Amino acid sequence: MTRRDAVSVVDRISAGAARDPAREWPLELYDLLKRAGIRQVSYVPDAGHSALIRLFGDDADMTTNMLTTEEEGIAIATGAWLGGQRSVVLMQSSGVGNCINMLSLPVQTRTPLLMLVTMRGEWAEFNPWQVPMGQATEAALTAIGVTVLRAETPEDLIEIAEQAAGMAFDADQQIAVLIGQRLLGKKKW
Repeated sequence: MTRRDAVSVVDRISAGAARDPAREWPLELYDLLKRAGIRQVSYVPDAGHSALIRLFGDDADMTTNMLTTEEEGIAIATGAWLGGQRSVVLMQSSGVGNCINMLSLPVQTRTPLLMLVTMRGEWAEFNPWQVPMGQATEAALTAIGVTVLRAETPEDLIEIAEQAAGMAFDADQQIAVLIGQRLLGKKKW
């Protein structure tokens, strides 16, 4: 997929909306992850990651894995690394709770792991069921041994994700980038 094709995908996602630089971060993040050598993407469908999921899904050079539960993504990322490929796991903060036991695999084996976690239970949350895990996400990841970085603006996200990819794949670290709910915008149902 060419960058021009990717731009077209983002245009389709935000059809009819005025140009908004704050909404262009999925394309910038897609470009960054491609440059970082990511070849596999695992995800549970998530509105916060929807543009990024579509970009990777439309890219013939990418393997995308739709998961039934987030911990499968940790196993896939470990297998990808053992097979010579880099991957990223996309999930929502509520999915972090599903992964805690499985995260011992990359932590104990020092397998590189890059996770992009869209936060729930924060700014403008309408679903009370999302609040407990949203509040516990950072502490839970830190407790298991994962390094946590947090982005609150599109500019921060791109810079932090670039550093996170380097930390994961160049230094064999397990990194979670938390994408603040305010950056994602208020959900409308």
